Amino acid sequence: MKISSNPCRPAVLAVALAALLPALSLHAADAASDLDTIVVTGARQWRELRHVVASTTVIYRSEIERSQARSLLELLRGRAGIQFSNNGGAGKASSLFLRGTESDHTLLLIDGVRMGSASTGGAAWQDIPLSHIDRIEIVRGPYSSLYGSEAIGGVIQIFTRQGNKSPASSVESSFSLAVGSYGGRKLSAGVAGRNNDDNAWYDVSLAHDETEGFDACRGRAAQGRRGQPGYVPGAGCFVDEPDRDGYRNQSISAYAGMNFNQQWRLQGNAMLARTRNHYDGSFVNEAEGRQQVLGTQLHYFANENFSLTLSAGRSADHSENYKDGIWKSTFNTDRSQAGLQTDWNLDADTRLLAGFEWSRDALESDTVYTQNRRNNRGVYAQWWQALGAHSLQLSGRHDRNEQFGSRNTGSVQWGWQLSDALRVSASWGNAFKAPTFNELYYPGYGNAALRPERARNLELGLRGEHDWGGWNVQAFQNTVDDLIAYDAAIFAPGNVDRARIRGLELGANTEIAGWQVRTALTWLNPESLGGKHRGNLLPRRARQTGRIDVERSFGDFELGASLTGAGRRYDNLANTNALGGYAVTDLRAGWRFAEGWQVQASLENVLDKRYETAAFYNQAGRTWLLTLRYDGVR
Repeated sequence: MKISSNPCRPAVLAVALAALLPALSLHAADAASDLDTIVVTGARQWRELRHVVASTTVIYRSEIERSQARSLLELLRGRAGIQFSNNGGAGKASSLFLRGTESDHTLLLIDGVRMGSASTGGAAWQDIPLSHIDRIEIVRGPYSSLYGSEAIGGVIQIFTRQGNKSPASSVESSFSLAVGSYGGRKLSAGVAGRNNDDNAWYDVSLAHDETEGFDACRGRAAQGRRGQPGYVPGAGCFVDEPDRDGYRNQSISAYAGMNFNQQWRLQGNAMLARTRNHYDGSFVNEAEGRQQVLGTQLHYFANENFSLTLSAGRSADHSENYKDGIWKSTFNTDRSQAGLQTDWNLDADTRLLAGFEWSRDALESDTVYTQNRRNNRGVYAQWWQALGAHSLQLSGRHDRNEQFGSRNTGSVQWGWQLSDALRVSASWGNAFKAPTFNELYYPGYGNAALRPERARNLELGLRGEHDWGGWNVQAFQNTVDDLIAYDAAIFAPGNVDRARIRGLELGANTEIAGWQVRTALTWLNPESLGGKHRGNLLPRRARQTGRIDVERSFGDFELGASLTGAGRRYDNLANTNALGGYAVTDLRAGWRFAEGWQVQASLENVLDKRYETAAFYNQAGRTWLLTLRYDGVR
């Protein structure tokens, strides 16, 4: 597969996006256009988006369906601050980089429950099914002061379908069937409803997603001739396997809630995704996985000014690995948590919250680790105050971990409404990331003396809101110390690296001649500050990324298109293995031919662009998807 090495094309895309910004009637940077939208992640309590200082994006179910995205990573691709790498198509190992931070520096929550592997540290983004998602909140910036470990780059919280939006005394049913390229087949169905008294609700959905895939890796067991210039042993995936690498994901989610009276509410959620994935590898080339989350919340509302929430949850990241059908290894990690949070609304301009959180990471494997579990206890508090045109949010947290001891984090966020049209913001915060079980305890490799990775972030923002639209600019610098990397002096991981990430995000949302237009553009300088690689770019992160979405409805018809692009980047920290920049164009259409019924069609990578987000690993060429969808209420 030929890889583009022309770095100018994404630069042209970036310039074009930048030139568009002042020419558009703008509205709400890469976020929900309605600033009265209620969000929860950035403040750990319900708050209007207009009062949130943090850079926040909200993606609703309606947008997910209109986008016709085939995976969570495809939906998030190119949005402000987000980049990803993927090892060869659907279901393959993938990493998400938020604002240039490491792949394990973004905290993933599903309905408030932590997700991710305690052994590797990353979340299985490729295995989270879109069919069960009601909305996504993306909060950029350090949030250890509210959430503890992992939130160095930010927090992405997924809210599953809950059924509480259904009309009272009704049953809402949904169904979709899709076929597409590479033998793609998708099926989903669900029911949701509320009772007559409007005090109980439920939602249950099932989904099946399968593809025959394509050859994941173009690498070979060796590249070139031994002893000759250009010889590379184990190029790519260390094996010659020219085959189709398929993927299957079968999932179910359920949510239920009940108001016992005006003071007590109980909610519960569950999601399970079972996967089977084929890939190219010399030691293993097949895996069976399980992603699972369980959670419950009990709310007590004493009055409109005081509430208390008791929560508990558990997530699982399990993997059974095979080579040509023969079992090779097991890695099962489980994360448990429980917490108590109190909220006070002292008056319309003053809010306080405080909470306690306990969590445990546990690992079971055929590989014998020195230790396989650890506990963490954290206490946190937040104060929000409106002072005329100003707003101030202070938060702090203390974590006590039985592996690395204590860690204190905090943040200060300030906003100033300069006028009805302009708002300026500034924030400072620090964060940390606990070492993974592999880094600490893997036999013959781990280093139990590792310290948490630490970060300090400074950010300035400006937002404009006008009758004709709006705009948003965010500038930030994130310095990360004690980054964990291999230390040749001790033949084990060590806190030996540093990085400084500077960036600028621009976004816009507008209407032009009936077309809804959304843009996002990010410039990054993700620079290594450690050792012999000082001044080099961090791997797999481009300096420029951008995305444009356009949509329009014509009665029962709708049309849309997306253009996403990324500049040149490197696959290694030495910056010797360059990956070419790319731009990908997607087209989509939909027709509501009867009440509740819609047929959709999409054509992705229209120009059949060949590119890689990880060296030697292929990405899909031109693909199509045809979907029949039904949503109805009775």
